Amino acid sequence: MDYQIVPVTPFEQNCSVIWCPETRKAAVVDPGGDLPRIKAALTKHQLSLESILLTHTHIDHAGGTAALAREFDVPIIGPHIEDLFWIQALPQQAAMFGFPPAEAFTPTRWLTHGDTVQVGNQTLQVVHCPGHTPGHVVFYHDGAKLAWVGDVLFKGSIGRTDFPKGDYQILIDSIRNRLWPLGDEVLFVPGHGPTSTFGEERRSNPFVGDRA
Repeated sequence: MDYQIVPVTPFEQNCSVIWCPETRKAAVVDPGGDLPRIKAALTKHQLSLESILLTHTHIDHAGGTAALAREFDVPIIGPHIEDLFWIQALPQQAAMFGFPPAEAFTPTRWLTHGDTVQVGNQTLQVVHCPGHTPGHVVFYHDGAKLAWVGDVLFKGSIGRTDFPKGDYQILIDSIRNRLWPLGDEVLFVPGHGPTSTFGEERRSNPFVGDRA
């Protein structure tokens, strides 16, 4: 599984273009906006976009979803249905945070814990990790030991839980019970900031490390 991080929006959200090296089929994870940047990455790597994958639906992660799906005629996959209220509020989120207008949409497929998603010949496991939002999911590729974790976990920090239906203890439990068992060697791409590994965060993260 190959990928390129494409920072988008004024929040510098880590949108990712991910693809199967065998088929050149690709997915875009969390297209929050700045679609020309995302399309440039697809062109650079000579990729065929086949889906959009959403970890959750805050504006900086999902603001460009409807427009990108319409332009490429691809399905929107994820997140968990518990994030429906955030999707419905995308126009209001855009206005509140000074983003370009954003459209609400209906995902082609809602995801639940234990589902799998295909990108070309590559299989991603779906891990439901609520807490930041109730419908937040993580995409995990076991062969590459790679995870796209959205705003669940960051290098040295964790996601905010002060938004509607956020829950601090649920977030902590999601990380410890559903991410750590995947293995210390797993490299993760967070929604913002640099990558890290689960092992490094277990050693040093002040919120959710083993000594926290």
